[in-house]
Amino acid sequence: MPTFTALTTLTGKPQAEALGEAMERLTPEPTGVGVFEVEDGSGLWEVGGYFTETPDPAGLALLATIHGAKPFAVSELPETDWVAHVRRELAPVEAGRFFVYGSHDADKLPGDKIPLLIEAAMAFGTGHHGTTLGCLRALDHLLEEGFVGQSVADIGCGTAVLAMAAARVWPEAEILASDIDQVAVDVAVANMDANGLKGAVTCLEAAGFDAPALHDAAPYDLIFANILKGPLLALSPDMAAHLRAGGYAILSGILNEQADDVISVYAENGINLEVRDQIGEWTTLTLRRAD
Repeated sequence: MPTFTALTTLTGKPQAEALGEAMERLTPEPTGVGVFEVEDGSGLWEVGGYFTETPDPAGLALLATIHGAKPFAVSELPETDWVAHVRRELAPVEAGRFFVYGSHDADKLPGDKIPLLIEAAMAFGTGHHGTTLGCLRALDHLLEEGFVGQSVADIGCGTAVLAMAAARVWPEAEILASDIDQVAVDVAVANMDANGLKGAVTCLEAAGFDAPALHDAAPYDLIFANILKGPLLALSPDMAAHLRAGGYAILSGILNEQADDVISVYAENGINLEVRDQIGEWTTLTLRRAD
């Protein structure tokens, strides 16, 4: 089934939202409408619609004129098997001793790496994103330093690739992986099974540390939190409360320009910077709670 897009730009959020609402009343109707700010400081907003039938050019022209927008650019998208496309584009990822791969690359496993199987169609955390890759590199660095974790939490786990990496290197450790999205938790459980780690990690739905199992397993030697700056800042007091003295926190989901704010807030809670790593526009922080 062909898909068509119709895109335009205009100045001002109220005007853009009004245009977006008006687009939803077009015939043929769009299957979806999006309104987004163009993040280049121009003050422009983009309004776009997706259609399974050719959109009405006269209707689009009228809406653009009424709302002061540029003429709509209409395009037909080619039909694509996106799962197959992603599989072709996502090559295996090496992060120190870890090798993250999809089943379509099972024949490429190097004998000297720790394999972590993650399908490209799964939830966030395939290892290709700079944040996940940074966390795996940070864990590899701790291992190089001789660190051994006995109690580990992966907060906002997504695919739970970080929890799986910990389970691979510390099979006797108590490891918990949590996410606010039950779909992600289900994916995490499936990934454990696919990697032969059934029962090695407790996967549960929770916001932050808000679950009895997470409280009971504290204090932790190591906590992963690959989320976003805002939730990380809000989590900092709980992170300090659940992290063992001398324990480590590996944090990511942080844009490079946000890193100083995160470092400062965590230092106020007694968790201080050890290593700072940048991959593209993303920063990963390894911090240590004061003894």
